[in-house]
Amino acid sequence: MQKFRKNTVTIIFLLIVMLGITGCWNRRELDTLAFVSGLGIDKAREPGKLQLTAQIIKPGEIKAPEAGGGGMGGSKPYWNISQIGNTVFSTVRAMTLKSNRKLFFPHNEVIIFSQDIAREGVRKYIDFLIRDPEFRRLAWIVVAKDKASEVLETKTELAKLPARNIAELIKARSATSEVSAVNMQEFLTRLMSKTTAPIASLIEVSAKEKTAQLTGTAVFKDDKLVGFLNKTETRGLLWVINEIKSGIITVSCPDGKGKASLEIIQASSKIKPEIKDNDIHITVEVKAEGHLGSQMCLEDLTQIPAWNSLEKRQSEAIRSEVLAALKKARQLNADIFGFGEAVHKKYSRLWKDIEDQWDEFFPNIEVTVKVESKLRRSGLTVKPPRPE
Repeated sequence: MQKFRKNTVTIIFLLIVMLGITGCWNRRELDTLAFVSGLGIDKAREPGKLQLTAQIIKPGEIKAPEAGGGGMGGSKPYWNISQIGNTVFSTVRAMTLKSNRKLFFPHNEVIIFSQDIAREGVRKYIDFLIRDPEFRRLAWIVVAKDKASEVLETKTELAKLPARNIAELIKARSATSEVSAVNMQEFLTRLMSKTTAPIASLIEVSAKEKTAQLTGTAVFKDDKLVGFLNKTETRGLLWVINEIKSGIITVSCPDGKGKASLEIIQASSKIKPEIKDNDIHITVEVKAEGHLGSQMCLEDLTQIPAWNSLEKRQSEAIRSEVLAALKKARQLNADIFGFGEAVHKKYSRLWKDIEDQWDEFFPNIEVTVKVESKLRRSGLTVKPPRPE
């Protein structure tokens, strides 16, 4: 009897609790929200103020091209709303003076900083983005060579939204491995490091076509933009930080009478710090595998001497890209590779003494680049086409 009463009391208690947690007390109807797909931050003309541009999806205009929507003959499937304010938070709220729907950010895919804002420092702008629970940590961080608002107005052919187009461009960067891709979480991890420099995708708008194009990497020192890496330097960086997915390396044929394109199919790298004669030495080891993708010479590249020569040329090309990135990083005095973190992990006691002086150590560190590359296949065609 006592056990029955105890079970009854437990059941009643659980029912009461369940009644208290049912229902959607914080529900928001879809027709009361403005879904943001991209956010751009520029400096306003008025000193000390910022201009925020949010790309809002217009669901009623997202339809098939033949129906006249999608920005291909019909009205735009998005609305770029801009507002000037003192802080990101207050400016977002002020947008409700222009939009009858509250901005909703969980679907936001890209956060674009103008070059002016980035050079000034992004920490005070990104603070709201990491405090507000609506912002996703997977949103891409992008730096515009000019204005962020212009990037959100670019023309697109295959994507219906400029913000979505940018996100898809970043996702497709692995085909060349010439552009860095950094989301908010990765950017914050580098930003919180005392030595590793933050990086972000660099985007430009063509003056004639008004289309967006990824052109390299933006490099920060602390939270301030200090320079850029071109595509070659960017791939050199990606070799070191183990972010190479694919890409094409073009080298001269062994006979010097044409070019051959080698496709990267697999790559890995390691950073190995050592202390030699009381000096820090870094060894970067890169391993790569590739295929012969095409040739524009008549030489039979499948012969062992020619094949070995191609592998050597591939290794030299990779090493050259890494050294190009290292040279630019030294010029900017920005440890984009994470050398400091590697030293910290291996020599934690030494690190306590040199951490605050890392900016003095980094440009002068001796770095050895070792590359081991192999070519596995030549494709379906073994020999080049011969002239008749």
